[in-house]
Amino acid sequence: MVYLLQPKANVTASLDPGQEAQEIMLFGLFIVISICSFFYINCVLLFTLRSKPVFFETSRFILLFNLLFADTFQQVPNLLLYILACLRMKIPYYACGFLVLLCLATELISPLTLAVMSVERYVAVCLPLRHATIFTMRSTGMAIAVVWALSFINILIRVFVLVHVFTIIPFNQHMNSFCSKEALLFAPIFKDYEKVYASIVFLSVGLAIIGSYIGVALVATSASTDKASARKVLQTLLLHLIQLCLVLTSIMNSAIITPIVRTMTRVTILRIYNVCFVFLSILPRCLSALIYGLRDQTIRPVLMQNLCCGWKSSVFLNKSR
Repeated sequence: MVYLLQPKANVTASLDPGQEAQEIMLFGLFIVISICSFFYINCVLLFTLRSKPVFFETSRFILLFNLLFADTFQQVPNLLLYILACLRMKIPYYACGFLVLLCLATELISPLTLAVMSVERYVAVCLPLRHATIFTMRSTGMAIAVVWALSFINILIRVFVLVHVFTIIPFNQHMNSFCSKEALLFAPIFKDYEKVYASIVFLSVGLAIIGSYIGVALVATSASTDKASARKVLQTLLLHLIQLCLVLTSIMNSAIITPIVRTMTRVTILRIYNVCFVFLSILPRCLSALIYGLRDQTIRPVLMQNLCCGWKSSVFLNKSR
């Protein structure tokens, strides 16, 4: 997550206050429209995945629904925090903690679900005869439960560490800066935790995706394999890896950018944070709709029909036949 943070160093603005406010307003309007647009598409895709029995009886669609639900849910508090930062509104510490923890609650869901989805695609291509027995509705539900449990444990660890921090330093319910993850989890121990947490998640999920990619690539060379299907799975796994990199970069964003922007002007800092917010926070959470909603032959015609509010698109329907 990326927010408009106050730089610690003394910087000077290169624009007058009126131009700066206008630029911030334009950036904010663009980002709010982008989030609302992707939020609408994700909600329509969620509705689509509950419109036919094939979608909630197939393991890969069940996993996709879980991924989309987590990404869509995170956009709501994320957008609220961004609007508060744009308006320069300060809120009490408890309210800030609630919003930030809502964002963090689903932060781990996306990478872990991507790992499970990659393994599912590997089994579908490399072990097609055992796929139906390995990825049943029961086993898929258990995998989703484990993913949410790990995410809940991640939140508990942060809360316990934060409570411990306030046993050492005095607690002030009135925040001195705008609400953000960095303002809430300000202690140095959280920076160390973020590095360890991001490294473990990236290595474990990255290995799962890369291992699945290598396995599918090896099987794709055999004569008995459907090469077109295997090639499509390889493209999906590669997109999953790109999505994983973007998601984990957004987690470590503040640690990467904060040292860089200390000597820049305020306007430049705002531009950098806004661009990073779009490409590291919004885009990774919307790739799932693009990867599956437009590429999957089963979802695409139904999704396009729902997006057009019931009007059928003959172009997409002809392609799906």
